Amino acid sequence: MKSSPRHRPPGDDAARRRNLLPLYAAGFVTAFGAHSVAANLGGYATGHHASLVEVGALLAVYDGAEVVLKPAFGVLSDRIGARPVLVGGLVGFAAASAAFVAVGEPDMLGVARLLQGAAAAAFSPAAGTLVAGAGGRQRGGRSFGGYGAAKGLGYLAGPLGGGLLVAAGGYRLLFTVLAGLAVAVAALVLRLVPPLSPAPRARETLAGLVRRLSSPAFLRPVLVLAAATAALSAGVGFLPVSGARAHLGPIATGAIVSVLAACAALAQPWAGRALDAGRLPVTAAAWGLLAAAGGLGLTALVPGPLALAVSAVLLGTGVGVATPLGFAALARIAPPGRMGQTMGAAEVGRELGDAGGPLLVGVLSPVGLAAGFAGLALVVAAAAGAARGSGKYPLRV
Repeated sequence: MKSSPRHRPPGDDAARRRNLLPLYAAGFVTAFGAHSVAANLGGYATGHHASLVEVGALLAVYDGAEVVLKPAFGVLSDRIGARPVLVGGLVGFAAASAAFVAVGEPDMLGVARLLQGAAAAAFSPAAGTLVAGAGGRQRGGRSFGGYGAAKGLGYLAGPLGGGLLVAAGGYRLLFTVLAGLAVAVAALVLRLVPPLSPAPRARETLAGLVRRLSSPAFLRPVLVLAAATAALSAGVGFLPVSGARAHLGPIATGAIVSVLAACAALAQPWAGRALDAGRLPVTAAAWGLLAAAGGLGLTALVPGPLALAVSAVLLGTGVGVATPLGFAALARIAPPGRMGQTMGAAEVGRELGDAGGPLLVGVLSPVGLAAGFAGLALVVAAAAGAARGSGKYPLRV
C-alpha cells in the first residue's frame, strides 16, 4: 500500500528534522509533566497529612483521563487534522497548570492533575500521528525512536527537575514551569510543523472497526507496547525498593533508575534507525521483551547491587528496542485517514500496561518482592512469544 501524498515525508532531511523537533518536545512535555508531579507527591502527603489512598488517587487520575480520552482524541485527529488537536492539547495543558498557579490551593491538585491528563490525552495520539506522517514508511522507526527518546528524557528529568522546582518554590513554581513549557512547545508546533489536511478515509462499519482492532496485525504491536511499558513502569517503581532492601542509599537507588531510563532513551533511536536500514530484524521487538523479562527475572533471582545494575541495563535496553518497533508496526498497518484512531486505541494498551505492571508486582509482593518480579517476568516473556506469533510480524509489509 502506498502512502498518501499528504503523509509523504519531506525530501529534505533538515526540513524533516525541523518538523519532528516540536513533536519530540511534545513527548517530553507529557512525560516530564506526569513524572515531575507524580514523583513529588510524597511531599504533598507529608505536608498535608494526606492518606495513601489520596496519594494513589492523585497518581491514578492523570492516567485514568488518558485511558478514557485518548481514543476519542485520536478519532478527532483524523477528522480535523492532528496539528490543531496537538496545539489544543498543549494549550489545555498550559491552562490547567496556570489555573492551579492562579488558585494556589493545594486541595486543587487533583483537579489540576485530571485536567492535565485530559489535555495529554489530546496531544499524545496527535503527536504520534504527526510523527508517523513526518517519518513515512521508510523512516518510521527512526522517527518513533527519536520520539521515544524524548519521552525517555522526560521520564528521566521529571523526578529530579520536579523535586528541585518544588524545593525552590513549591508546587506553584512547578506548575508555572509546566505551563511555560507547554506554551513554548505549542508555539514551536505552529511555527515548524506544517498543517496536514485529513487524509481521505474509506467508510468503515462498526463491525469492520471491531475486526481491525481485534486482528493480530493490530494486537501484536499493542501487546509489545503494553508489555514494554509494564516492565518499564514496574522497574522504575520497584527497583528502588529492591535497592533499599540491599542496603543501598537513595543516591545509589536513584542512579539505578537513571541507568534504566537512560538505556531506554538511548536504545530507541538506535533501534529505529537500525530497523529503517534493515539491520535489525522485525522480530527484534520480541527479543527486546525477552531482554526486559530477563532483567526482571535477574532481579527476582539474584540479590545485590551488581544484579540490580545489570537488571536496569537489560530492562532499559529491552524496552528501548521493543517500543519504536511496536509504534512503527502500527503506523504501517493503519488504514489511510485512520492513523489517529489507530494510535489512540493503541495508547490505551500502553496505559493499561503502565498501570498493570506495578499492580501485578504489588499484588504478588506479599509472597515476596522476588515473586512479584518473577510473575511479571513470566507475563512479559509470554507477551514476547505471543507478539512474535507464527513468525509473521506486522512490520513485514
